[in-house]
Amino acid sequence: MTDYSDLIQPDKGQDARTIHLVDKKRYDEWLKSRSARERAHLAAVGFKPDPYVHAILPGDDPDNWAVVTTVAKVDSLSAWCLAKLGQILPAGRYRLEDQQPGKALFGWMSAQYRFDTYRTKVESKGPRVLLTSDVGAIAPMVAEMRAVALVRDMVNTPAADMGPAAIEKAAERIAKAHGGKLTVTKGEALEQGYPMIHAVGRAAAKHHAPRLIEIEWGKDGDPRIALVGKGISFDSGGLDIKPASGMRLMKKDMGGAAHVLALAELVMASGLPVRLHCLVAAAENAISADAFRPGDVLKSRLGLTVEIGNTDAEGRLVLGDALAKAGEDKPELIIDFATLTGAARVALGPDLPPLFANDDALAEAMLAAGTDRDDPLWRMPLWDGYAELLETDVADLGNAGSSAFAGTITAALFLKRFVPEGALWAHLDTFAWRPSAKPGRPKGGAALGLRAAWAMLQARYDRRGRG
Repeated sequence: MTDYSDLIQPDKGQDARTIHLVDKKRYDEWLKSRSARERAHLAAVGFKPDPYVHAILPGDDPDNWAVVTTVAKVDSLSAWCLAKLGQILPAGRYRLEDQQPGKALFGWMSAQYRFDTYRTKVESKGPRVLLTSDVGAIAPMVAEMRAVALVRDMVNTPAADMGPAAIEKAAERIAKAHGGKLTVTKGEALEQGYPMIHAVGRAAAKHHAPRLIEIEWGKDGDPRIALVGKGISFDSGGLDIKPASGMRLMKKDMGGAAHVLALAELVMASGLPVRLHCLVAAAENAISADAFRPGDVLKSRLGLTVEIGNTDAEGRLVLGDALAKAGEDKPELIIDFATLTGAARVALGPDLPPLFANDDALAEAMLAAGTDRDDPLWRMPLWDGYAELLETDVADLGNAGSSAFAGTITAALFLKRFVPEGALWAHLDTFAWRPSAKPGRPKGGAALGLRAAWAMLQARYDRRGRG
């Protein structure tokens, strides 16, 4: 496993190859400053200042070479400006010419992520190390990379090895490492206290039994916040079974749980002055003689009754009970992450998670934080006009909308029924997956919205260093 702290090191003047950054606006001026030999080489290889193109600049001896690469704006680097280089350059040390990497530190590390757990042969070309004089930026950026890697690792792990018990083990590791209190509710206590979580998971094998996993951390008197994650370790669809194509990636349906556990670890490791309550509703939506059925009416922890219109709309059920529990402790802020609806992907695609929030200022803070971290979100409306689509003749509400329209919004409106009055709430319908690779963003498990939420929490609660 990569120790990301090895990939970013303080610049103490040690030997390193130079990376020259250019953009279209400044390329001609930069080129004039280079030697005739370098200019001839760049012309020979056909180098043009197109986005993220790079070339090797030969030196006076075979090992004395440098790199030139094009970015959108030299004076405004994004998280991904150096990701391609971090992925393809040979092992060794590198430094930027006359500037600091800033946010691009993240992409440099992210490009070197690998998930090799199940490979019998692992090829490694060694670490690519980036130097920076901004020593204070190293630890926070490494912490974010480790959090993203945790999400990727958990989501990439097959469902047989990442069931509810394995999710609990991950939570236990985090709680022990940072002095948090772990509480796990399962069995009869789960059936009585969290009936919807139990119903969704009761058809699974005993070693994948459902549970509510909680971590509590922080000092009394600090603002109380709750992080709630959907931890469906595998989603067959239940008796409303998915087709094979729809089941293929359902190991990722615990992506919400992975996000909140990673976010909780960031909160605890940084010592953010909050009273944290992290809740993961973990279950496998399996099929057996004891599976819950279309038409069943479930009682929730909150007391609301829910008619099951579709057993494949199970994520909102487990989240409903977890949100109700979170609300009992009167948090000022609740954030939930869930791989909740296919409709979200239809609306916004795989890279852009929908954000729902019951407060405009909170939504704006989340969007701004996503922009700052190059982890974008897009706000969608909690429009109460669609609440009627959740009405049912025999219960307080249904778990599946009565129409094929507005599926992402109706899912969010369902969750809203379980959010306590007065609490600020944000819901992220994340995909937790990349169907194709981009520099620094490998195909597979993905942390989408994690860094945005973390940046918002830092801006809201971290008073250290402020005037």
